[in-house]
Amino acid sequence: MTTTDRLAAEQEFHDRQAADRAAAFDAGRADLRFADADYLDHETWVRPAFLKLGDLAGKHVLDYGCGHGMAAVVLARAGARVTAFDLSPGYVAEARGRCRANGVVAACVVADGEELPFPDAAFDAVWGNAVLHHLDLHRAGRELRRVLRPGGVAVFCEPWGGNPLLAFARRFLPYPGKDRTPDERPLTRRDLGPLREFFAAEAEGHQLLGMVRRVWPNRRLVRLLDAADARLLRVAPPLWNWCRYVVLTLRAR
Repeated sequence: MTTTDRLAAEQEFHDRQAADRAAAFDAGRADLRFADADYLDHETWVRPAFLKLGDLAGKHVLDYGCGHGMAAVVLARAGARVTAFDLSPGYVAEARGRCRANGVVAACVVADGEELPFPDAAFDAVWGNAVLHHLDLHRAGRELRRVLRPGGVAVFCEPWGGNPLLAFARRFLPYPGKDRTPDERPLTRRDLGPLREFFAAEAEGHQLLGMVRRVWPNRRLVRLLDAADARLLRVAPPLWNWCRYVVLTLRAR
């Protein structure tokens, strides 16, 4: 598949998702307004990843692959000057509407992460959630480095593919939210290579045992497994390679 075909398929998939969400908003089945915790705590890795951005007051922050725009709102509430982009015009429209509904300002534009329309060294920080694994990482990494100021930080939360048992489950077991585009796949250690051409990169795993929530969402069990994960990943850091998600911290050299 050519790059053009891949991008067209990605855009069509996410525009379709955005249209379904727009219908829910129009029918009153969903609300564009939300509290920060609704986003920061919707998965266990989001809040600790957000903290890696540091103090955002007055900083120019790029919401990279903004999707529904919740991160853009949280960034703006933290005092950042926010620019948000997505390949999907449908999702950019939702992000704009969500910013208006929550009383914040962000510049929301349609753009391709592999060819960004922003000036060199335009941003102090970059946030992304489940976006890099859709992209050509050499092209995306080069563009990301170009728009990030020296000393800046980019933080991405990404699905991870180091666990063969999880790979089997992703391929064969049914669970909510399994829809994906034809070309996306979880990142692996090999994928960190292109990013390390441009950044000092750190990876931190999340949801080792706690990934069971995807097929067995028992709250008491999940709390126990999350607590066990916190201990295991602290005393045996290499276990992060078996986790469901990783938080990548990229620092511009």
